[in-house]
Amino acid sequence: MNFLAHIYLSGDNDLIKIGNFMADGIRGKQFEHFPEEVQKGIILHRFIDTYTDSHDVFRQSTKRLHEKYHHYAGVIVDIVYDHFLAKNWSNYSDEKLEDFINRFYNSLHTNYDILTEKTQDLMPYMIERNWLLSYRTVDGIHQILTQMDRRSKNLSKMQFASEELKEFYAEFEQEFTTFFVEIQHQAKQKLLSL
Repeated sequence: MNFLAHIYLSGDNDLIKIGNFMADGIRGKQFEHFPEEVQKGIILHRFIDTYTDSHDVFRQSTKRLHEKYHHYAGVIVDIVYDHFLAKNWSNYSDEKLEDFINRFYNSLHTNYDILTEKTQDLMPYMIERNWLLSYRTVDGIHQILTQMDRRSKNLSKMQFASEELKEFYAEFEQEFTTFFVEIQHQAKQKLLSL
């Protein structure tokens, strides 16, 4: 799961969403320095990642990409799954995707002081290019994968993965749909336990 899914799976609490969003840059017990609700978001993020990486359906999606993209296959599938969440948003929320995203961007501004430095640096770029909304189209996914490939000095070859997305579109969408029902339930249960 990538940014959009992590935010969505956080429920309605802005601080939990923020913790879940910025958790990748927070190592070990560093999360204990954040407000309690942000800590919950970080813990939830770690749970979602562990659950996702070990899930048979997610692994089935990554197998399709592994030979060409190796250990980047999971990163690519995370982004591809966000595409299907954005594309089929009305199946998962009564709120318009644009409104959901704008509320999240506003919460980043409102809570700027508690964001990690990495998140503060990323935020203007992300909002200006509206990454979260761009997930809705295959072209948007291609742009995200190309940017990520550049960050890997073009070693990952992720910029080419939109071709596999197009080729196996129906398979990826079915896998996402099956998986997302389960991760929604698991994330809700985890949130209740925090």
